[in-house]
Amino acid sequence: MPLARSHIRETAEAYLARHPDERESLAGLLSLLDGAADPASRATLPGHVTCSAAVIDREQRVLHIGHKVTGLLLAPGGHVEDDRTLLAAALREVCEETGIRPRDLCLTPQFLGAPIDIDVHDIDASPTKGEPGHRHYDFRYVFYLAGEEPPTIVLQDEAVSCAQWLPQPEVTSPTLRAKLLAARLDGRPEPVNASAVIHDGAGRYLLHLRDHKPGVISQSGAFALLGGGRTHDDQSLEGTLLRELAEEVPDLRLEDLKPYAVEAATSIDGLSVPVRVFAGRWRGNPERLALHEGVLLRWFAPDELDRLRLSPATGDLIRRHAAENPPDNGPDAAPPVWDGGSRTVLNGVGVHLHLEDAEGRVLLGLRHPDSKYAGDTWHYLAGRCEQESALTCLVREAWEEAGLVLDPADVELAHVVHVVDAPGRLPLMQLVFRARRWQGTPEIREPDKCLTWQWWPRHELPDRIVSYTRTAITAVSEGRAYSQLGW
Repeated sequence: MPLARSHIRETAEAYLARHPDERESLAGLLSLLDGAADPASRATLPGHVTCSAAVIDREQRVLHIGHKVTGLLLAPGGHVEDDRTLLAAALREVCEETGIRPRDLCLTPQFLGAPIDIDVHDIDASPTKGEPGHRHYDFRYVFYLAGEEPPTIVLQDEAVSCAQWLPQPEVTSPTLRAKLLAARLDGRPEPVNASAVIHDGAGRYLLHLRDHKPGVISQSGAFALLGGGRTHDDQSLEGTLLRELAEEVPDLRLEDLKPYAVEAATSIDGLSVPVRVFAGRWRGNPERLALHEGVLLRWFAPDELDRLRLSPATGDLIRRHAAENPPDNGPDAAPPVWDGGSRTVLNGVGVHLHLEDAEGRVLLGLRHPDSKYAGDTWHYLAGRCEQESALTCLVREAWEEAGLVLDPADVELAHVVHVVDAPGRLPLMQLVFRARRWQGTPEIREPDKCLTWQWWPRHELPDRIVSYTRTAITAVSEGRAYSQLGW
């Protein structure tokens, strides 16, 4: 499948945004991209796109290879074939011509996946190949060696005569040499991705199930840590992580975020990827988060990891963190983790008032942003049972919160939701009562808990609503007596 023209154009335009003075010299490339022919096909004449790579070792030397046909000493490179990206084409050429494996290489923090140079050079005619003279528009990428020692070079016998590591001032291409010297690349890998070990302080770890898109997403279809790759706009790796979290899970806010480790991952193309891993704490319910990327978020204990499709490195990282950070048992710790076993546990009981007006709209209250539970979220008028019956609690809460007077004779049980509401919490039996009649108009009597009351059509509920409230409203309208969440 031909390399997408849009990818080549976007790469070229991003390069020209960094080097606007080269637009005139790359006018032929832009004209090629405006044409009808495949810009990356070697059959496209009088010019086409090629890719090459500068591989830099710890001594800041650049790998060159000798071409048997031309006798020139150049950076590894060649024509685009069935490659996913221009970067992948450059990487493939390095591996084919030198025997270096993709995992022996990594991106540089200065250029990431962007080309350091786009060179234009003429190619002499080759009568033996039946090729006329033509032009190459060469996209040049930079890789560091991932390890301390240079890997073994295994030359491509039919095309390559030798391999040499040259100091940067001796790089044979003038444009590549100038850009390498200006960039001051030291050859020492640094983290270019950031991820987070997110724990609840009670022994659980938050994992993200990625979309199953092989060849498109790293760790496709597996559980992984949240995070992603650095961009040129990120000021730091912590900034990278916070941007990625904002894109993937906007409502997730971490406490005590600190650098924890540097680990190595593998990119879609097989490159080694140094990752700065942060650790942070969060104690919420992942089911209430809006997940914009991936399939789901779930809490897992370390002893559950072997049951998951998960990279061994991620599993080892979580187990190490768990061993170094035992559950917090202090006065402010999260409640003891309920493991879903068969032992008897206490269940909390909550009561909720389901009111419908003459138009069939349901009464909901917007909880105060500083509320300990469901801040800035719509919810039933509700409360937790104290030393009292459920009906007594409902009557009391209706008056205290909204100034409504209920007669227990006018109230019926409409639905029950059995909820494991948050990681580490014990189960809650949420009773939803429907009142056929009541006295009074809803008013704000506890402004520290509720900001406003509003009637909502059942099929137009607000986006920010407690998940089991939405479930209960639907169930009541359908006449279902029971549902469960979080089990």
